[in-house]
Amino acid sequence: MTVGEMLVATVPMARTLNLEFLETTPERAVVRLPDQADYHNHVGGPHAGAMFTLAESASGAIVIAAFGDQMSRAVPLAVKAEIGYKKLAMGEVTATATIGRPIADVVAELDAGQRPEFPVAIEITRADGAVTGEMTVVWTLRPNG
Repeated sequence: MTVGEMLVATVPMARTLNLEFLETTPERAVVRLPDQADYHNHVGGPHAGAMFTLAESASGAIVIAAFGDQMSRAVPLAVKAEIGYKKLAMGEVTATATIGRPIADVVAELDAGQRPEFPVAIEITRADGAVTGEMTVVWTLRPNG
């Protein structure tokens, strides 16, 4: 099962919004929100809440791709998120996530008994490539037990 398939199967909101997981690697996650009238706002574009969920889902996908091998000893949790809406989004939108710290450094902190935190930056774009939003989610790996 791919990371995207796993998220759609286990996260009802990703399934509800019909998110499409286009790429999920430890270096980058790309997730698309199709244009769906049921999730439009008052101006006919994707609702801010749907775009937040899209970006947060992209961040979760990259966290699982990067740290999936650590899941037996730690649980990934979002600590905080901040989003900025830059331009009007219309039609389908795509979120691209990247991790802001080296994976090895995060794992080294976990190995040292710490609870590492790391940012994931997400860019939301329209089909024409214009950036409509930017989000940062700070994640942690909470050690089990």
